[in-house]
Amino acid sequence: MQQIIYFIRKFRFFLLFILLETVALFFTIQHHSYHSSKFVNSANNLTGGIYSQAISIGEFFNLKSENKRLIDENTHLKNILEQRKLDSSSEFKTQIDTLNYYQKYNYVFAKIINNSYSKPNNYLTINKGSKQQINTDLGVINSKGVIGVVKNVSSNFATVLSILNSNSKINVKLKNSSHFGTMTWNGEETNVIQLIDIPRQAVVKEGDTIITGGKSAIFPEGILVGTIKNVNFENNQYKQIDIQLFNDMTSIGYVQIIKNLQREEQLNLENTTENE
Repeated sequence: MQQIIYFIRKFRFFLLFILLETVALFFTIQHHSYHSSKFVNSANNLTGGIYSQAISIGEFFNLKSENKRLIDENTHLKNILEQRKLDSSSEFKTQIDTLNYYQKYNYVFAKIINNSYSKPNNYLTINKGSKQQINTDLGVINSKGVIGVVKNVSSNFATVLSILNSNSKINVKLKNSSHFGTMTWNGEETNVIQLIDIPRQAVVKEGDTIITGGKSAIFPEGILVGTIKNVNFENNQYKQIDIQLFNDMTSIGYVQIIKNLQREEQLNLENTTENE
């Protein structure tokens, strides 16, 4: 308290000057419309700028939760779409009683908590495991395309064999034709993978879109992969075809795990046929 009194006594003339200036400014604004409007506009601009900055900062910190909400919603919509496919077959179901129609795919939302991309054989870790009904050999994607395949599973986590892994082999095809091939990685660029086993009669051009082929029990047909970057055709065969990925594999946040609900049935049938 004594310090406050000392401060007032020391700067009493300056404080009196500020007080008189404030009073004068108040009366000027009150009795002159021009000055009043200028003051109000300036105050509005100042507070408006402060509010805009505050909102921008708030939106920045809310991006993480908003992104999670949108991906969760997208996963839910994909599951609804699969259910709609089931419902659309009801007309045929009433006509052919001996056939049963089932939803084929289900999607589960997960977050990437670890990601390697600088090694010859890279893996990712997701925050979902057996407690969330995740098992091995499930496809992993995001909105831009293929990420990898679930490799190992614990109670609450799972590792994913990245497409940036020399052991990764995924069935793909040209979007504008029915020619299939295999997607693999030569261990060089993190944004470029290779297309092999493509028949020589296939017409492959730079800029062509590559999608999943749907021939395996892991990925549905039509999931995006990337576009053809380079084509090397020599001696009547394709020596090397590079694919520019849609995904930035060095920066992945949230993913969706694809569960093929008919996978076991399909594999059992194929194994039985092969063993005959």
